[in-house]
Amino acid sequence: VTKMHFQWDWLCLGVLIISSVTAEIENEENLDADVEGEDFDMQSQEAEVEKDKPSIEIVYQTPKPTGEVYFAETFDGGLSGWVLSKTKKEEMDDNIAKYDGRWEVEELKENTVPGDRGLVLKSVAKHHAISAMLKKPFVFDNEPLIVQYEVNFQKGIDCGGAYIKLLSSSDDLNLEYFFDKTPYTIMFGPDKCGEDYKLHFIFRHKNPKTGEYDEKHAERPDVDLKKFYLDKKTHLYTLVLKPDNTFEMLIDQTVVSKGSLLENMVPPVNPSKEIEDPSDKKPDDWDERPKIPDPNAVKPDDWDEDEPSKIEDPDAVKPEGWLDDEPQYVPDPNAKKPKDWDEEMDGEWEAPQIPNPKCETAPGCGQWVRPMKNNPKYKGKWRAPMIDNPNYQGIWSPRKIPNPDYFEDLHPFKMTTVSAIGLELWSMTSDIYFDNFIICSEKEVADHWAADGWGLKKLVASANEPGMFSQLVTAAEDHPWLWVLYILTLALPVGLGVLFCWPAKKTGEYDFKKPDVSKQIRKGELKQEREEFEDDEIEEEKENEDTVEDERREMETKRELIKDTKKMGREASLSEDEDEGGEDIDDDEVADEEENEVADASQEEGGLSNKSDSEDEKKEADEGTGDHPLKSVRKRRVRKD
Repeated sequence: VTKMHFQWDWLCLGVLIISSVTAEIENEENLDADVEGEDFDMQSQEAEVEKDKPSIEIVYQTPKPTGEVYFAETFDGGLSGWVLSKTKKEEMDDNIAKYDGRWEVEELKENTVPGDRGLVLKSVAKHHAISAMLKKPFVFDNEPLIVQYEVNFQKGIDCGGAYIKLLSSSDDLNLEYFFDKTPYTIMFGPDKCGEDYKLHFIFRHKNPKTGEYDEKHAERPDVDLKKFYLDKKTHLYTLVLKPDNTFEMLIDQTVVSKGSLLENMVPPVNPSKEIEDPSDKKPDDWDERPKIPDPNAVKPDDWDEDEPSKIEDPDAVKPEGWLDDEPQYVPDPNAKKPKDWDEEMDGEWEAPQIPNPKCETAPGCGQWVRPMKNNPKYKGKWRAPMIDNPNYQGIWSPRKIPNPDYFEDLHPFKMTTVSAIGLELWSMTSDIYFDNFIICSEKEVADHWAADGWGLKKLVASANEPGMFSQLVTAAEDHPWLWVLYILTLALPVGLGVLFCWPAKKTGEYDFKKPDVSKQIRKGELKQEREEFEDDEIEEEKENEDTVEDERREMETKRELIKDTKKMGREASLSEDEDEGGEDIDDDEVADEEENEVADASQEEGGLSNKSDSEDEKKEADEGTGDHPLKSVRKRRVRKD
């Protein structure tokens, strides 16, 4: 017990140490958060009162590129340099083909950073198109391409996209006529419709033999993208293309997909060297069957195909109380013919049928029919067993021929030069927010740009996050069953703490003490208890006397039997000694032996008596562990017995 208490003490000490370490870690995290926001004053209380204000007051400065860039846009200066499309989609009705969706430049509705504005898609179920020229074209040569921008689905997203297009350079490129058929080199960004959450990376590859362009799609990321579309937070999307034909897609500066332009695109950049011959046809005698029925198999003579699968159970007995004359359904006696019932038009009216009330208490109603059971003789239609087909030739496929359209492009990174960026979108949800576009070749430049823009939005959003308790309550309001989980989660550690840390009562030690003489006992209670005890004592004495008397009689019988047996043995030995002329046996020795036998018998009797007395004493000791004041009376009775 002492060892167990020692272990419990160490367990409690360990819990306290873990709790203190956890609290210290939380304090350090809070200190780190304070260090990150050392230039900002906390305003959490004001945020609860005025939701349109951030919980921390910051001084926003428009991000500026720290290196060479091909394009950079913050929208803090409005839509300067951007061109709205004036054309319409082809092969559609005029009333829905126009790119008349509205764009605005405004701040975020939640987690606002004062002074930081972005491009917002405002219209629902309309086509939107807007574009801008790059500072200088990007030529795919020896430098990587990095495309980065921010998206916030402020109202979530039902069906729509937030992707961008990098438009291909051409002499006839006119941004006022930017539409869905305008040639592009790369399309990148999020897209969602229904429960299909996508992150597009598509590039148009030029066939070196035919000069035609084909769209190559990157394989889908293995990451669950759903939260990025529904959490109403600003997320950072980044595409990195390298001259070694590798690519990476990042969300919030975390890689969600990567691969090779030569291996991880669908369809592949390079076609197969061989293709199936379209003129090849399968021969008529080609056998593709791996198994065939055994032609040598014969149906057994005792195989009866006419036996039914089910037969009536001959051992079934109609249940007692079955109502043969009662139908299962009867007309509803409470039903009445509708007033507008026309017998000429509707026919004779009949009350609707209801279950027969008399059948509810009976095992059944109507004509009793024996139940069906499986027929033990049923074997079904006989079929020959299957064997391996000796003529099996395998699955036929057309022969391969050299692909006349085969080519090998080992440098798909060298795509068509890009000279503009555009957004051509259709959405069923409004208020899609775009901000901080940048196209460059240095990762450090893109990271610094993200820290000055997206980093501030992330900091404000984190500061405005509700506490853990508020999040739990909000979740429980949507899912009431979580309250049960919360209660169990709280009760479990409390119960374990009480179990291991609370002092336990010693149950393995017994302290035998003398009766507490100072304890007051009423005279009436003592007298009543003594009378009950004496009655029990008299009954026990009678039982013990009967038992002892029986044992004594049994011992006397055994003793006489032993004495007669030994006496007969001595007489037989004396007669043998007289016949052989041996020495005479002294009478004193015979008397001594008889006395010893009597003593042995008495000793055995005394042993049984002592055994009985010892058992009674043990019983009295067990019953007397409660320090009863009448313990001495019980002991005297035992000694008397």
